Amino acid sequence: MSDKKRIAVLGSTGSIGKQTLEVVEAYPDKFEISVLTANNNADLLIDQALKFKPNTVVITNENLHKKVADILWNEGIKTFCGDKALEEVVEMDEIDIVLTALVGFSGLKPTLRAINAGKTIALANKETLVVAGEIVTKLAQEKGVNIYPVDSEHSAIFQCITGEFQNPLEKIYLTASGGPFRGKKANELAQITKAQALKHPNWEMGAKITIDSATLMNKGLEVIEAKWLFNLRRDQIDVIVHPQSIIHSIVQFQDGSMKAQMGLPDMKLPIQYALTYPNRLHTDFKRFNFLNYPQLTFEQPDLNTFRNLQLAYDAMDAGGNLPCILNAANEITVAAFLQDKIGFLDIAKINEKTMQAVSFQKSTSLESLIETDLETRKKALELIH
Repeated sequence: MSDKKRIAVLGSTGSIGKQTLEVVEAYPDKFEISVLTANNNADLLIDQALKFKPNTVVITNENLHKKVADILWNEGIKTFCGDKALEEVVEMDEIDIVLTALVGFSGLKPTLRAINAGKTIALANKETLVVAGEIVTKLAQEKGVNIYPVDSEHSAIFQCITGEFQNPLEKIYLTASGGPFRGKKANELAQITKAQALKHPNWEMGAKITIDSATLMNKGLEVIEAKWLFNLRRDQIDVIVHPQSIIHSIVQFQDGSMKAQMGLPDMKLPIQYALTYPNRLHTDFKRFNFLNYPQLTFEQPDLNTFRNLQLAYDAMDAGGNLPCILNAANEITVAAFLQDKIGFLDIAKINEKTMQAVSFQKSTSLESLIETDLETRKKALELIH
């Protein structure tokens, strides 16, 4: 029996998925890939499968199944297609850790199935906890499943509280780079183009999360995610803008002492920590030098100009299905912005209108959240057109 950790990477062709495979490749004696999944990028999925030789691959776009299967069949790699296959594959015995790097609401059902099957979760899909935090955390407790955060900010909090489990948190500070438009006012943002919004100053990420960073929605989703990951109240979660992205987040304990996790911006570090916890493996990543950063600065986020962060706080306060409504609306508005159908400031405006238009429910179930998600997408599209 191998002592390698067997990993399923859901969303292996995206930014986090690709970096996860780089981590796996660097430690062939520690990890092996059991499952790879992708939505539309069949060519890259085939290349990854040929290289890492997983037991199984899933392509959710059923039209691409034949293309993938024809090539991988000869390699003895099982190939499935569709959303159902994505949900079922996480239950395989040959998996120890499921790394969820899917974008948006699509990560929810596979993550719940993986928790139900008792798999350790490395979570890069914050929307899962935003939409259904109560359902996910409750199931994880019932099944005794650990959820290790892959987001750099939540990984930072997790690293700061390791060894401090007997000490309750007084407060956490999630740091935000402020994105490419930090300091700008609404009138300056009216004519922002897609190309400008996709240029993040510090991080290399996929299109959706890069736009979310520019609107501060990403930080809003992280606030809600932090509530569920660390069992916190609204008044215990603060957001502070830190343009250098060196301090990844901070915790404050009841004696007033604070711990921060620092390092150069590199997603491979939190990915690796989630896969190896509680151990740290030696890396050849570039090391931080204080003299290259003589000043680390901090400022308040501008909630008036960047309304999405305020909307996320509002959704967290209300609870129920409102975070689900906000998430679904935002997935639609960001896609519309990326297709040049709406302006940059319209993202938050339409998100807010959608939150007001879709019926609020205080108590939720998985079925009701799926209905809310569909209703919200429909309403957001109506408001766009």
